[in-house]
Amino acid sequence: MKLVRGGLVAAIVSVAPIGVASAYTDEDSYTAVSGTAMGVTGDIQFDDFGITFANGETLKFSGLVNDHFSVDGEDVPASVYRVSRPRDPKLENGNRLCGSGAVTFIANWASGESGSVIAVFTGDEAPSSDDEMCASYTYEQ
Repeated sequence: MKLVRGGLVAAIVSVAPIGVASAYTDEDSYTAVSGTAMGVTGDIQFDDFGITFANGETLKFSGLVNDHFSVDGEDVPASVYRVSRPRDPKLENGNRLCGSGAVTFIANWASGESGSVIAVFTGDEAPSSDDEMCASYTYEQ
């Protein structure tokens, strides 16, 4: 009986994946279109778990905190994420994502037919509007 268990464990270990593939898909790829996005973040990978910038820096999310947001005074469907380890990473050309402190929240909403806006925040409380952002970036998917 011990030989069978040992053989089974060896078989399971031998078929376990050696490397981990990226969880991102083409649907998660965004092309920078605004001047700020091109100059600071470059193209990004973005999903419900985090954001990866063109230079490989990442911010992981600890969770979705809201599904709507006020943009220019109008309530829109959006995703507001809490950053799990707040920081302001150095990105393209030595620029920082916010430039005025550690990024604590990121909001994302649709813009036009295939556009997407990402706004960054440094406060302790989840943002409710774009009035509180320290920067925003526009992308096309």
